[in-house]
Amino acid sequence: MALTRTPDQTLTDQLAERFAERIRTRLLPAGAKLPSVRACAHQQGVSAYTVVAAYDKLLAQGLIDARSQRGFFVRDVLQKTSAASSDSQTAVDEGLVAAVNPVTPLGVRPPRSSGSLINATSLMRGMFYQASNKPQPGSGVLPVQWLEEARFMPAAVRKITTVKTLRAGSLSYGEPLGDSGLRSVLAQRLADINISATPNQIMTTVGATHALDIVSRTVLKAGDPVMVEEPGWSLEYARLDALGMRVLPVPRGPDGPDLEVMAHYCETYAPKLYVSVSVLHNPTGYSLSPGSAHQILQLAERFNFYIVEDDTYGHIAPAHATRLSSLDGLQRTIYVNGFAKILAPNWRIGYIATPPELVDRLLDTKLLSTLTTPSILEKALALCIEQGQLRRHSERMRLRIATARTRSVQLALEAGCTFVAEPSGMFGWVETGVDTDMLAQRMLDEGYLIAPGALFHATRRPCTLMRINFANTLDPQFWKVWKRVVSESQQRS
Repeated sequence: MALTRTPDQTLTDQLAERFAERIRTRLLPAGAKLPSVRACAHQQGVSAYTVVAAYDKLLAQGLIDARSQRGFFVRDVLQKTSAASSDSQTAVDEGLVAAVNPVTPLGVRPPRSSGSLINATSLMRGMFYQASNKPQPGSGVLPVQWLEEARFMPAAVRKITTVKTLRAGSLSYGEPLGDSGLRSVLAQRLADINISATPNQIMTTVGATHALDIVSRTVLKAGDPVMVEEPGWSLEYARLDALGMRVLPVPRGPDGPDLEVMAHYCETYAPKLYVSVSVLHNPTGYSLSPGSAHQILQLAERFNFYIVEDDTYGHIAPAHATRLSSLDGLQRTIYVNGFAKILAPNWRIGYIATPPELVDRLLDTKLLSTLTTPSILEKALALCIEQGQLRRHSERMRLRIATARTRSVQLALEAGCTFVAEPSGMFGWVETGVDTDMLAQRMLDEGYLIAPGALFHATRRPCTLMRINFANTLDPQFWKVWKRVVSESQQRS
């Protein structure tokens, strides 16, 4: 990934284009600080003059700003006016001040627009960005080679796409709630984890992400306060922010959310919704304890809010894992799940299990957004579940992830990492000791995409944590490079 002088492109042009590509793809998000001229020259092995010339080109393209005595910062290329950009930066600055100077004894910040759209798009674009052919530690999915083992999927598609079935499934819209056969087997699958739902309480969606969006658009209106775990999946912050909601970040601990903070929010802001990943939380790997689950449900009953339980990682969770929807019986809980993580990211099949009184409202939102969902793949998935193939595949993946986790943790500890959460599930929440936004850019230069901790907070702020995917951090060469880059960063700080 080193810069190399060529007859067609100068070092200046190469360096400017490298930064420009990362800015446009959001791998360098708005507000991110570029390395100092001296640091960049050292990192890239070029002269300071080359860096200054490259930064001048980026300034001319409107991609960065120069701030007196502070350095160079990425502009928000999606902002339509400089005033909007200024407002966004002000919100971030105020969030930082509030974080340092909490306004209540609990350290709870008042709700505000989170400005997290950049965080979410950074992480999402990174999911589709191939930094190199090396394993990508920041990825949110299992390696392709692992997923290719699910050879039963193409067979299931072939089986249900006979001429007669294909014609029936293609020449008319599917059932509004989703394929009835799939909903029936999903009801059985939910019963296996002690969640009681009839097929008519289940609605299929275009992945779990779509399911979460349907719920948000159905039970909320602009301005409603919503509690969301922090750290957490930044897409949820961004979605709620884009819909005009007031995001209330709730600190997530080993047993569950900070109940004192939740109670404060309930008493002060009367939130309408709480979004939770109860099992194998992303990025920490925490799972909800029964005691915390009962107290959350008591708060929901007392303060009259719904709980969205995102069980995306439930396929690789222990059988005894505590789920709010199981304890609550789908009264105040709305259960969401999908198959992208465990089966096939591009099949885009998810589902919602909901209290009976919400079925029609959720269905109206689905019809307005996508009409129906493609029934061909839904029928194929139903076949995979009925024949036990998905269950056996999930068990194999659970064992394989556990083996990878043991090895990955060993490599991480040998490289000087510490885990701020007990390693569990797919992801590790790792303390690096350096700013991981800057570390991410240095690792990109080496061909590795990592997920800096700032991406998992409602308001972007400096962070020394990063999330790693255990399945993609098994290469000792990655940790060797990581250790060198961290050491270089510490020496310059």
